[in-house]
Parts: sequence; C-alpha cells; structure tokens
Amino acid sequence: MNNKQQILIVEDEKGISNFMTSVLTSNDYQVLKCQNGKEAVSLTAANSPDLILLDLGLPDIDGLEVLSRIRQWSDVPVIVVTARGDETEKVKALDLGADDYVTKPFGTLELLARIRTAIRHQQKGYNPLETDKISIGELVIDLVKRKITMNGEMVHLTPIEYKILVLLAKNIGRVLTLDYICKEIWGPYTNEHNALRVNMANIRRKIEVNPAEPKYIHTEVGVGYRMMEEV
Repeated sequence: MNNKQQILIVEDEKGISNFMTSVLTSNDYQVLKCQNGKEAVSLTAANSPDLILLDLGLPDIDGLEVLSRIRQWSDVPVIVVTARGDETEKVKALDLGADDYVTKPFGTLELLARIRTAIRHQQKGYNPLETDKISIGELVIDLVKRKITMNGEMVHLTPIEYKILVLLAKNIGRVLTLDYICKEIWGPYTNEHNALRVNMANIRRKIEVNPAEPKYIHTEVGVGYRMMEEV
C-alpha cells in the first residue's frame, strides 16, 4: 500500500514540470502531472490529490478558472505557481480559494516549505487555536487571558491590534489578503486598507526587534500579510 502524499502538478512547461517532479519525488511525494486545465479538473476529481501545484498560464483554461471550478466541490490545498508579476492576479487567486502562491523562479526549499504548510493546515485537527496559547519564537499569545508577551515581557496592544495578530496567528504560514483581513476585523462592507497598515505598523513596533525588517509578520507586497511559522 502506498501511503505517500500525492501532489498534482498542473504545468504546461515541461522543464518546470520535470524540475518540480524531481524535487517532489526526491522528497518522498507521489506525483501526478498534466498540462492543461480540463485534465487538471478531471484528475482532481478522479484521484483526490493531497495538494495541487497550479500554473495560471495554461493553454486551454486560465488557471484562475480551473481554481474556481475545483473550489465548487473540493477544498484540496492549492498552491498557485505563477510567472505573473501582477499582484492583482495573486490576490484574485487567494480570494478564489488558493492556499498560497509561489512566483517563478522559485527555490526548492521555498516550494517544499509552502507545500508542508498547506498540507498541514488541511490535515484533520490542525488548528493552532485549539490550545490556550500560541507560541512563535519568543512571541506568546495567551488566548484565555488575552495577553501578549515577547521574551517574557508584556506587550500592550489595542483591541484592534490584538484581533489582527490573532487572525494572522490562526492562519500561521498562510498569506491573508488585505481585503480578507479588513473584512474579518472591520466587517464585510468596509475598505480599511490604510487603517490596517497603520495598525500593522504599530504591531510591528511592539513585537519586532527591527520593525523595518520584520521576522514575525511578513509583507506580501500588494497582496497582504503572512505570519511566519519559524523566526
């Protein structure tokens, strides 16, 4: 019986597809491959892979359309792999239900880390908030007492700052779009990007050793923010 985690690569450039296949197989993953969107949808339905690596520039159907179709009936983790530099495309993919994205060219270690994070989030029972505390490096969030400590010292956050930090910690390792964070914090009918940036600057000033080079909360330029799993 094969218990290896199965990853579907949807990529029409053979060089990139072969490279990813080599990386994944050498790291004990089972690989399925296809080169177009229609086959991607079919293979997903037939095989229920553990994760999909989805290129956006496919020859028949745009990758965003493929993602939209799959999300109608499956919550399989999807990492978008794209050469497109336009941040709006990344935001669209995340809003359609992508779990993450990597931009070509990408490093082997980055790809593997993104895959591990996405699969771990999907696995049954994974929820950082099932514990009373979330610890990331020297940062500790006590969810019962609603207290934040850094290196054992109390960190005083406003209620909004606390909500933002907990939201990011709940989704540790994943990028959250600006719109998603704003809707979760201020409600569905607001556009508080500027307020979010101000609050984020305040949070970083309070938890980061060097706010200009943050270790805990990474900015995905033009897209959103990601709480790092390791600092």
